[in-house]
This record gives sequence, structure tokens and C-alpha cells, in this order.
Amino acid sequence: MLDSAAMITVHTPKRGVVEVKPLGVIWDKFPEFYTRKNTIMFDDIGRNFLMNPQNGLKIRPFMKAHLNRDKDRELLKLSQYLKEIGKLDDFTDLNHKHWERYLSKRQGQ
Repeated sequence: MLDSAAMITVHTPKRGVVEVKPLGVIWDKFPEFYTRKNTIMFDDIGRNFLMNPQNGLKIRPFMKAHLNRDKDRELLKLSQYLKEIGKLDDFTDLNHKHWERYLSKRQGQ
């Protein structure tokens, strides 16, 4: 729902001026569907979710697609993770940094 055109510029003491993706735009436009409790953003650039770090999941960059498309399983695993957390009413307490561990733990049950 948000691409680079929706990014806004913010200043941070650590990184200076950067562009970020404001999830608040989605939450304000569609409050009956999307909140901090049920929204997640995937990106290979972590600073893109500086405004909403708990709602961001940093993925590995997809490099050399023409060579690696048959071997890449990142989106397949991420879809499994989304199915698992989609069962929760609130996933703000999840540490998305360890999403693969969460998935392994859930599949081991």
C-alpha cells in the first residue's frame, strides 16, 4: 500500500535526514482494518521503519534474481510466518527480528 512515493523525510540524531515509510497513514485512513496491533512491513532497509520499528521486519535483499529465483525461499517462509502471527489478536510484543526462530518453534509443536 505504500511505496517510495509515500515516504516522508525525518531527522534523527543518529542517522541525520532519512526517508521513512509512515504506517500511520494506513492506520489513519483505514482504522477499522489496520492498527499497530495487526500491521507488519517487510523491507530490506531497516531505516524505512524508523517511525514504527515494532511493525517492521527486515528481510534479506533479493539479489541477482535471474540467477537465484529458483533457490529463493524467503517469501515462502515469510508467508508461513504471516499465517502463524495472523492467528494472534495483537503481535506488537513479537520480536520480528527473530521471525525464523518463532516459525521453527511453532512448527516444532
